[in-house]
Amino acid sequence: MLDGIALGFQHLMNPMVLLALLGGVMLGLVVGSLPGLNDSITIAVLIPVTFGMDAYVALALLCGIYVSSACGGSYPAILMNIPGTASAMVTTLDGYPMKQQGKGGLALGIANTSSFFGGLFSALCLLLFAPILAQVAVKFGPPEYFMLGVLGLATVIGMSTKNVTKALLSMAIGLWLSTIGMSPQTGIARYTFGQVSLLDGIPLIPRMIGLFGITSVLKMVDEKRKVAATVSKSEATVPGEVLQEKVSETETKLQQEDVVKLPDKEMALRLLPTWISSSFIGTILGIIPGAGMTMAIYVAYDQVQKVKKKLKFGTGVPEGVAAPEAANNAVVAGSMVPLLSLGIPGNGTSALFLGALTIQGMRTGPTLFTENGGMAYMMILAFVIGNLIMFPLGYQYCKHVMMKVLKIRSEILAAGIIVLCLTGSFAYKNNPFHVLAAVFFGLVGYLFWKYKIPQAPLILSTIVGSMMESNWLSSMVYADGSVSVFFTRPISLGLVIVSVLFLIWPIIQKIRQRKQET
Repeated sequence: MLDGIALGFQHLMNPMVLLALLGGVMLGLVVGSLPGLNDSITIAVLIPVTFGMDAYVALALLCGIYVSSACGGSYPAILMNIPGTASAMVTTLDGYPMKQQGKGGLALGIANTSSFFGGLFSALCLLLFAPILAQVAVKFGPPEYFMLGVLGLATVIGMSTKNVTKALLSMAIGLWLSTIGMSPQTGIARYTFGQVSLLDGIPLIPRMIGLFGITSVLKMVDEKRKVAATVSKSEATVPGEVLQEKVSETETKLQQEDVVKLPDKEMALRLLPTWISSSFIGTILGIIPGAGMTMAIYVAYDQVQKVKKKLKFGTGVPEGVAAPEAANNAVVAGSMVPLLSLGIPGNGTSALFLGALTIQGMRTGPTLFTENGGMAYMMILAFVIGNLIMFPLGYQYCKHVMMKVLKIRSEILAAGIIVLCLTGSFAYKNNPFHVLAAVFFGLVGYLFWKYKIPQAPLILSTIVGSMMESNWLSSMVYADGSVSVFFTRPISLGLVIVSVLFLIWPIIQKIRQRKQET
């Protein structure tokens, strides 16, 4: 492990790699602070661009973006009550009231410090636990990998306590999509509809570009239409003008105060328990496939409310900013633990890293640490160093750049995203069909959003579906068709038990709710 860390550090200290990490952190802050953009969109668009790059430079750039984008999303959430990313939704509840009380500078400082604490906490957990988990994963056979996929899907269902039916529908669609292509058992084409490009299945990169990039543009168009329908004709403005008006108003109010005020010693000691608990929550939920940042921020915010019962959350409480910001940044490195050690992405963004590593000719899972140890440890250290870079860079970004970046009109932003998405999809393998695939999944993602169907089960099931099928077939060959193989092997049995617990969790929650109502 120490040799691997030394080798990874040596690669990371390459001037070009370090410069790429720095550029990624800066880019992550920018895209995070632009409403409508996030890390997933940016990474999806940039993956095709990394084709010709050195593998270490490319992965360092993507790591930097992932590290800082969640932090960047808190800036417009605090200053204008407009979350830059979905992970900053909860930050608005107390961040914007603090701004209205003239404490916007302090709120930005708390958000920056909390993001740094949570990100560094999870990065150190990644450094400590990913290699250990990889050593355990070497003992995995086809039954264990099949049950690992089942566990990933079970966690998604278990976390969807309010939307189990829709989560099951999303997962079923994803599993069906994963069967498209040639059967690994018979070689017969399935659901290809005569399209040769589908014989190898639907490629991951165009799929992710569509679900994240094109879907985001359709969301922006839908929101623009809603705004235009709710205002009078004499006062009608496009969202870009609304955003500019809010920026101007915010700039005027901020003239009399410092943009960023880092928490002093007394405030830091007050927030320390919140940082620790929220970072722990974010890291754990990041490791669990399918949980993600949205779940983490709500759980962390709910937890701090239960601990600090005397505080009136939603009125400008510092803990209300610290909890979600520490949690969402802790998810970042946490989601890379199952990807690097087991080959299972923790969320949609880490799934994009799966595509990036595949493009560079590498396979995630325990073999990554043995066959490409330098790359594995370089990525882990990139998350540690990236957070150290993000803290001072975020401070300066708030102080000198933030207000100017937010003036970009939403129309220009949407047009740029579409161009990059379509270009990136085509550049993946110079195949026009992949452009159509990206557009198709963009429409699918929009419909899912429109009808409030969760995307996490779809994304995870399309990725693990093919893996589960191949490992099921291998398990049946190994056990002569007996399903007892999943219950006689210790690791597989343990995964079965945990999967069952996640599946029955929604039922337990409903029973509790009925008891409370009666």
